[in-house]
Amino acid sequence: MAQYIEQYQRRRLISSYFSVVLSIALVLFLLGILGMLVLNTKKLGDHFKEQITISVFLKDNAKPVEIDQLQKSLAMAEYTKAATYVSKEDAAEQYSEDIGENFQEFLGYNPLKNSVDVNLKADFVSPEQVTEIAETLSAKTYVDEVSYDKPLISLLNDNVKRISLWILIACAIFTVIAVLLINSSIRLSIYSKRFIIKTMQMVGATKRFIRKPFIATNIKLGLFGALIALIALAVVLYYVDINFPELNLFQDITVLLILFLSILGLGILISYLSTYFATQRFLNLRTDDLYY
Repeated sequence: MAQYIEQYQRRRLISSYFSVVLSIALVLFLLGILGMLVLNTKKLGDHFKEQITISVFLKDNAKPVEIDQLQKSLAMAEYTKAATYVSKEDAAEQYSEDIGENFQEFLGYNPLKNSVDVNLKADFVSPEQVTEIAETLSAKTYVDEVSYDKPLISLLNDNVKRISLWILIACAIFTVIAVLLINSSIRLSIYSKRFIIKTMQMVGATKRFIRKPFIATNIKLGLFGALIALIALAVVLYYVDINFPELNLFQDITVLLILFLSILGLGILISYLSTYFATQRFLNLRTDDLYY
């Protein structure tokens, strides 16, 4: 009978520890994902901004020297990420593939023009700057038209600002939730030992002596949960980096190291504070209050 009770208590203890570790790991993993979003919001925004293309259409009488000079000047411009010359033949071939038929056979000629497609650097993708760049290019005598999606640029800038704000708000909310959930899990595990705490106190043990093993145990659980969260976060980041290499998530190792150490420290800190205040609460309770 005594052996059965001992096994039952051991299973309950293991179950309690598992719940604490799992709750810490899940919450810290979500915080890690949000942390990565916060740190990479600008990078994600820059990635989408740099997909914006300005098409500089050239007149049919534009000389090869002028076209070559334009392409080189655009490639060297401070606002340019990439400048690609697209001949009217290449443009017609691409358009035919897009619509699924050869439109030149129907029209009898190629109405498209030679062009230079310019991808801007993210810092220059704003309605005002793009308009200024387009006006400068349109002033050239051999440029027929400068085309770009102005509404998309305005929408993209507004959405990046809005998303950044909401990510910060979500991160703050999840941080509070993380503290509350981890605190609740640790308090429940200590609640089951409230009679042991009070018994130790009644035989003369000091509060510090009673708290010490509980704090040490839960710090270990917090550390273990944080390590699990970091492993899961590293797997997710590796998967994202493989599928979206243009984001360069592992480019700034220092930022990743700070994030990982912050998650590790947060797991330990929350575990320590939650354990300290939970044990202090039961230490301050009267014996009769332990039954409620």
